Amino acid sequence: MTHRQSEALEQVFSARDDAELERAYAAWSSQYDAETAAAGYALPFLIGGWLARYVPSGAGPLLDAGCGTGLSAPYLAALGYPQIDGLDMSAEMLALARGRGVYRELKQAVLGQALPWPDDHFAAIFSTGVFTEGHAPASAMHELVRIARPGGHAVLTVRDMVLDAKGFRAVFDELEAASRWTRIEESPPFRAFAVGEPDVLVKAFVFRVG
Repeated sequence: MTHRQSEALEQVFSARDDAELERAYAAWSSQYDAETAAAGYALPFLIGGWLARYVPSGAGPLLDAGCGTGLSAPYLAALGYPQIDGLDMSAEMLALARGRGVYRELKQAVLGQALPWPDDHFAAIFSTGVFTEGHAPASAMHELVRIARPGGHAVLTVRDMVLDAKGFRAVFDELEAASRWTRIEESPPFRAFAVGEPDVLVKAFVFRVG
């Protein structure tokens, strides 16, 4: 990545609270797609592989939790998932996502806080690149499970270095012990960026809700 790209990413990863993170994404939003594409950011496009493996096309509404500029939605729509809603904390990123003309509904919301959907609403929830340094907390899983239908799925990527250090695995295990969901797949670590940032490794998880 160039110095400018690395600086933007560093500001995002080093955010100390939600307000700081929102400002970092607002500042980066206009260049986000071009700069992450240049670095080979793969997560928004890989997520469709896991969804297609477990979620039938036309199963019902999906939630793109932390949708950013909406990179995933056009490709999921092409795979037969037309009902996609999105949430993001950044109004600037949501405006870019809205411009893709694919999302059914977009809402500004913060993962880790109460979400504006009723219980058992979504057939599947997916989230890429959100559970990483300086981003949404592991506690956000409780709300995501609440708004997912029993028998539905949650497909998530988690940065390897926060998986244990920030309590993600502990929350995964807690929800599984409470029969809120069942883990059905955990990938090995892989690169989030195919070209730049070789040390940014993530794991993908798939859970069946209920």
